[in-house]
Amino acid sequence: MKKPTSKPIELHFPRVNGSIDDKIDGLIEEVGVHRAEIVREMIIAALKAGQESDDPADLKLMNTTLKEMRFTGKIFSPYRSIRKVTVFGSARITPDRPVYLSAKKLGRALAEKGYMVITGGGPGVMQAVNEGAGPEASFGVNIRLPFEQRPNPVIDGGPRTINYKYFFNRKVAFLKETDAVVLYPGGFGTMDEAMETMTLVQTGKNAPLPILLFEEPGASYWKRWRQFLRKELEIPGYIGPNDLDLLDVVESVDEAVQTIDRFYSGFHSLRYVREKLVLRFLRPACKQCIRTLGEEFSDILVPGGALQQTGPLPEEADEPDLASLSRLVIDFDRRSFARLRRLIDAVNDCLQHEPQGETQ
Repeated sequence: MKKPTSKPIELHFPRVNGSIDDKIDGLIEEVGVHRAEIVREMIIAALKAGQESDDPADLKLMNTTLKEMRFTGKIFSPYRSIRKVTVFGSARITPDRPVYLSAKKLGRALAEKGYMVITGGGPGVMQAVNEGAGPEASFGVNIRLPFEQRPNPVIDGGPRTINYKYFFNRKVAFLKETDAVVLYPGGFGTMDEAMETMTLVQTGKNAPLPILLFEEPGASYWKRWRQFLRKELEIPGYIGPNDLDLLDVVESVDEAVQTIDRFYSGFHSLRYVREKLVLRFLRPACKQCIRTLGEEFSDILVPGGALQQTGPLPEEADEPDLASLSRLVIDFDRRSFARLRRLIDAVNDCLQHEPQGETQ
């Protein structure tokens, strides 16, 4: 195809493109899409990319990324109402190893509790978890590599298997779609996934969620790793004094499942509304509990800020299915995410120890 010889039309995301906007609107109307304004901007972005870059590598990367993200949404969207647990771990663990048997038991226990599991879709720990959960409760987000990694037989060819070209797209699927992360021992990939998860939660780019380090009884893989993080990162001040609270070491399948269950025993979800953070819980806590938590967690509030229990805010009207949930509205400093995780734990504990319906 010939390169354009005329000067490209300058395109903008606001609706100032005249006939180009009309043509895009006509195409959108003819095809029929959800969220037309977002799709319109995606089309504008693609056109601008084609104008601005003649490098095929740039355009291929953008093209493949969009295709992979589209397919990710297509595969996961029917299951958004089901909580999921992502499990990371070594691809090199063989079926005769205790870690393999433990991972298989974890997959089975999670499926029995109604969770679905997400793994990297390969061998080792990933295959063990998929075996335990079974293909109907499993997602496999596989990466195409020249060695080692191919879809394991549990999920190979199944309807919830995705094969990615790019690691960064795969990472989005792992964390965007999950409600908890369990890490078994592993190599560079597992370390990368552990650090990626912690970084996103620590910076607020991912909502708080359980991050569990699975340590076999008598082993020291994660304990020594945590000791390293404390000595070499926390004490010198490279991370905050509470950041390691994002992690919990667990030593049994029962403990792992119970920790995840406990986190979602009261907590449902969160959302930012203007400058406020809205935590949503299945039922309200008592007034005394809220007063106590306001004092205990005052360090995560902006100066002069407050923590108060309310019903849904007007801006949440676009989520009518969640209108019955109780809200904890916080003037959050948007820095103390490890402490925020512990606030959620504390509210859950309050709700567990209060009689149903007792909010006075």
